[in-house]
Amino acid sequence: MSESNANPREPGGDRDPILEAESKRQIQQTPFVLHVWVRQKLAVLGRLTRHQLWFFLIMLGACWGVVFESFRAHSWRRTVRYEFGVTLNSVVGGGLIATLFAGTLTGVAAVSQTIYWLGLAGLAKMTGSILVNVVVREIAPILVGILLLGRNGMLSVTELGLLTTSGQIRSFQAQGLDPFLLLVLPRTLAFTVGGFTLGILFSFASLVTGYVISRISGVITNPVWTFFYDVVGGMSGADYIIIPLKFITVGFVVGVGGCLTGLTATNQDNLRTLLPRGFSRGLLIVMAVSVLFSLDL
Repeated sequence: MSESNANPREPGGDRDPILEAESKRQIQQTPFVLHVWVRQKLAVLGRLTRHQLWFFLIMLGACWGVVFESFRAHSWRRTVRYEFGVTLNSVVGGGLIATLFAGTLTGVAAVSQTIYWLGLAGLAKMTGSILVNVVVREIAPILVGILLLGRNGMLSVTELGLLTTSGQIRSFQAQGLDPFLLLVLPRTLAFTVGGFTLGILFSFASLVTGYVISRISGVITNPVWTFFYDVVGGMSGADYIIIPLKFITVGFVVGVGGCLTGLTATNQDNLRTLLPRGFSRGLLIVMAVSVLFSLDL
């Protein structure tokens, strides 16, 4: 008698357990229900919305904290002053050449072309007001904010993100050191001063370059002091407040956003996730500030 006949299989022994499990899963699979699918998608959208609002609320609190603590004398200890000086030197000194170069390019591409076409259309008297409203008030804060974000904002995201993921921020807290006063406060104020300084230098470089190009091409023949007198004359009373405040606010929010993005990093984050997140948040913040200041409320 053969071995197969001597040892017959038990009943049901020739079934494949993997195939049986797959068939049971297909049978027990819940059918498609529209309201369940909609609820799942809304849950995903809600989680994303809560995450973005969470960062926005943290940023509002941090902005108020920086303003409040900056007027308290005991907040300006030696380590805080040192961090402020180092960051300010990096923001202004390191970004000076890039800002002047960007202002020169803006003068060639925007200011000189505006002067040329206004003169060609017989609207030379409107040159000052248009340059103020377009170049100084709108273009300059956005480009300066992008320069601050790309050069120094990403540096803050990287440095503070690495400190957070490596556990050194928790070590500071265990030693009684406040990371907000030690890192966020001086860096944000340094970005604020740097935003105003670089914004003024950018505007001056773009206007001077535009005048030189237009004077060489023969579009205008007025001396440079007459040109700047027309530009200043085209500014309204509100422009003397809005333009500096816009430069200050752009630098302030870029500093706060970069620091908070680094400090809110998790153990799963690395440079591949931190840098795109920090750049996208910073860019949205710069554009939001520009839009808010441009609204005629």
